[in-house]
Amino acid sequence: MRVLAVTGGIGSGKSYVVQMFAALGIPVYDADGRTKQLYASDIGLMEALTDLLGKDLVKGGVLDRQYMAGKIFSDRSLLARVEEVVFPRVIRDFRNWLQTVESVAEPAPFAIIESAVFLEKPLIRPVADKVLTVICPQEVRIGRVMSRSSMTRAEVSARMSNQWPDRKRVELSDYVIVSDFRHPLLPQVYGVYEKMKEMKYEF
Repeated sequence: MRVLAVTGGIGSGKSYVVQMFAALGIPVYDADGRTKQLYASDIGLMEALTDLLGKDLVKGGVLDRQYMAGKIFSDRSLLARVEEVVFPRVIRDFRNWLQTVESVAEPAPFAIIESAVFLEKPLIRPVADKVLTVICPQEVRIGRVMSRSSMTRAEVSARMSNQWPDRKRVELSDYVIVSDFRHPLLPQVYGVYEKMKEMKYEF
């Protein structure tokens, strides 16, 4: 089964675009959400991360994500080591999921892996055949995030500054969807849907 990676920065509208694909019958693997589940369910992963980050990583049997973030985002070398532990397990989990969605009587023409950091992390890029980036003007993105969270403008801007700019994502993408309230989304989504369906016949 062909795989489309859907990515985009915070507030880009990526998740809404993915929901539209799901409404068309496309199965979706939420890599970011699933990774959080693996932290809770994969004992081997928890042990490996504890070895790297220290025993304070787990409190009351639960991974302390704030502690983890404090350790890895100030140490690029440690972040890379954590990713070397986490991403292979995410890829394995994704491939198992993909086998499940392929095994149904009438499988979908393709599947989606949704990840905010798909392009930033070369370890996971090989799982997808094509990449779609959802883009949006910065001011719209800031407004979206502030309206749905308690984050301030400064906090949203700081988060955005730690992510790739849209320009860099677009350079590495096969498809681009503009989610800015001015360009209708459905025709854009359906256009990518049709192109991915055609890929089914490539050999």
